Amino acid sequence: MHRLMSSVWFLLVALVVIWGMTWPIMKMGLIWIDPLWFTVVRLLIALFSLIVLLLFLGRFKLPHKEDMPIVLGVGILQFACLTSLVNLGLAEVSAGRAALLSYTSPLWVTPGAHFFLKEQVSSKIMVGVAVGVCGLLVLFNPFGFDWSDQTVVKGNVLLLLAALCWALSILHVRKHQWKGSALELAPWQIAVALLIVIPLAYWSETRPTVWSNELLVIVLYCGILTTAFGQWASIRVAQILPAVTVSLGFLMIPLAGILFSALWLGETLTLTLGVGTLLITLGLLLQIKRRV
Repeated sequence: MHRLMSSVWFLLVALVVIWGMTWPIMKMGLIWIDPLWFTVVRLLIALFSLIVLLLFLGRFKLPHKEDMPIVLGVGILQFACLTSLVNLGLAEVSAGRAALLSYTSPLWVTPGAHFFLKEQVSSKIMVGVAVGVCGLLVLFNPFGFDWSDQTVVKGNVLLLLAALCWALSILHVRKHQWKGSALELAPWQIAVALLIVIPLAYWSETRPTVWSNELLVIVLYCGILTTAFGQWASIRVAQILPAVTVSLGFLMIPLAGILFSALWLGETLTLTLGVGTLLITLGLLLQIKRRV
């Protein structure tokens, strides 16, 4: 049992590091590849990796008929929309800021769970939401954000839409009555996403892909470690560790993204980003604390 807990803690730490590093790595990858084709290549590699893993485990199978709504829902909202919107937004926004905005999804999950799933939400949890929203307002204040730069505005809006899509996916996952496991359904969800993203990438390509050794390493990292391994590891830690521990661990991912972006890309931690990060993190932390 002690060895199992040690290995799961290692998985959680590895997940925080891998997903935190993903943000500057994706930002570098977008130098050579169109955002939507980046999504396609990443998902194709993840699909192949997950199929190999499930075949090795003897768990690769067709989804249950009852699971088709979650296959379509997560495939469209999380793998297609979230991944594509993140790449499109990241092309215009610094990696650290992009990580922070994308991980604001819990702010939208709380009111969504109240209105759509009829979950009870205490006033103290809503305080956490309010604090997090204040953090967003700080990020977009006219003294620290250039509203005249339409490219940057578009990038930030796309990242907030990505967070909203992720929140909707989380709400769907909460409501669905699962027959198969999340890992077993992931390849089919990715396949649904590819049916959407491949035509979009083909018809909206903005620039040709310039293949290089660096880009190859980046797409392999994002496909195998970020998506395939990340999907499995996140499920594994959620199965064994307490929900609060997992939530706190995931809270570290955007902070790791900001740190790695500063170290590798030389991004500056401005006062606006610092205060916004502090408030959003505090808001999410308040929600986690009050759910214990």
